[in-house]
Amino acid sequence: MTEVKEKELSAGAAGAFAASAKPMGKREQTKLNNREAILNAAREVFAELGYGATTVRDIIRKTGLASGTFYNYYKSKEEVFEALMDDGMRRIRPRLKADRIRSRTFEEFIRNAFRTYFDYLASDRMTFQIIRRNPTALRVRMDSPEMVAGFEEIRQYIEEDIRDGNVPPVDSEYLMAAVVGIAMEIGDRMIMRGEIDPKTAADFATTLVLHGFHALPVKTEAGS
Repeated sequence: MTEVKEKELSAGAAGAFAASAKPMGKREQTKLNNREAILNAAREVFAELGYGATTVRDIIRKTGLASGTFYNYYKSKEEVFEALMDDGMRRIRPRLKADRIRSRTFEEFIRNAFRTYFDYLASDRMTFQIIRRNPTALRVRMDSPEMVAGFEEIRQYIEEDIRDGNVPPVDSEYLMAAVVGIAMEIGDRMIMRGEIDPKTAADFATTLVLHGFHALPVKTEAGS
């Protein structure tokens, strides 16, 4: 590569970096603030009232914004709820990718992924309340863009392990659906218990996925 070409590429890279690092304008900042205000208000309202009882007016009242401002960003409470689900998946996906990188086996990845999800439910109080109040809505609204992308990543991880010989050549789509479904349902039950235990939930889910119910520990009369 010539010296001139290298300088051109370097200048181009520097320009791209400068453009990405450019301070956000007032208009863009206002949009970001309004969107955050709506989502934060929606989290509180959905956690308090539940999806079915919540109205757009409840969310707007909580934000302090004008109704016209709300409709500049979302058309309905359904869209707001989907945005919240996408926001949660955006937080989880980098953690799942980190789990994938640090896991040496497929079993480790599945265990770590379950633990990451259950820890997230246990540590994020607002998410905890939303899930407790809106389990049906969560199950119905699983086709938002970020959710779909997150599930597809899990399927791709499974495909990689199948190609590497770490997992038998099973139906990766069905296995992904099973893993996600188990995570959702066990997470649902976990947060309804008086004592939330992400490790025990992750161990149970992992054993069920990899070894079937015959391998699960038998529950004693005392519940241990």
